[in-house]
Amino acid sequence: MAVEHPAAAPSGDQTRIHNIGYRTYDGPRLGRSYARRSLYSQSLRGAYGLGRSVKSKVLPMLLFVVMCVPAAIMVAVAVATKAKDLPLDYTRYAIVMQAVISLYVASQAPQSVSRDLRFKTVPLYFSRPIETADYVRAKYAALASALFILTAAPLTVLYVGALLAKLGFAHQTKEYAQGLVSVALLSLLFAGIGLVIAAITPRRGFGIAAVIAVLTISYGAVSTLQAIADAQGSTGAIPWIGLFSPITLVDGVQSAFLGATSAFPGGVGPSSGEGVVHVLVALGLIAAAYGLLVRRYQKVGL
Repeated sequence: MAVEHPAAAPSGDQTRIHNIGYRTYDGPRLGRSYARRSLYSQSLRGAYGLGRSVKSKVLPMLLFVVMCVPAAIMVAVAVATKAKDLPLDYTRYAIVMQAVISLYVASQAPQSVSRDLRFKTVPLYFSRPIETADYVRAKYAALASALFILTAAPLTVLYVGALLAKLGFAHQTKEYAQGLVSVALLSLLFAGIGLVIAAITPRRGFGIAAVIAVLTISYGAVSTLQAIADAQGSTGAIPWIGLFSPITLVDGVQSAFLGATSAFPGGVGPSSGEGVVHVLVALGLIAAAYGLLVRRYQKVGL
């Protein structure tokens, strides 16, 4: 029976060192700020489906069109009838279209963060010169910017149309600026709430359902309670009830300080003192959302 002998180990003179071209990187080190800007840009583009599949572009672009079409119709009516003012105030537009805004947040907040959680790519970001706070700031700023574009675009359509209709330049410019301040606050608030909810689960479908539920149920419950308080004559409680829904919170701020007509039952908006509370609550929610996101991603990145 033949016996197999192990092959002899190669002698020292048979070893070779091959140069396969590995070299150190001698180029510029762009650092954290560049990584932050790149993540912000990529996330902002992704919020409108840019750089992604055609299917991913349909919903955000459709919602953008839905936001702008009513404004274009109002402008056409104002020009055709030679109206002396627009049918809807700038500060009221986002309140009326809040269902579309909520749907946009529900669809894009999970898209921004859930995939990173699902495919466990968050630690890869932190292996680069980027920290948890950088990731959160980039994602937060990107979604807030996307929301501001969504909400400011129809206001710009109204403003340009008002100038074409030869309405008062000073008056329209003032109201347009007030509207931009209002939607800026709304964008920060809605983006923070949407991202916090979406960051809880890696499942995009669950994130969408949860964001819709929080934004719509809170608004429905607050509106119902305000209507009951108005029917019972407890008008003083209406502004305080408005603290418990994001859209009514923004409504309270703009009616108290931006001269907007309140959407509260009976048109009873908060006083200046109550408006200060609305501002503090809104800013507190924004700061709390940022803090919760940082703590969430500190755990994920471990």
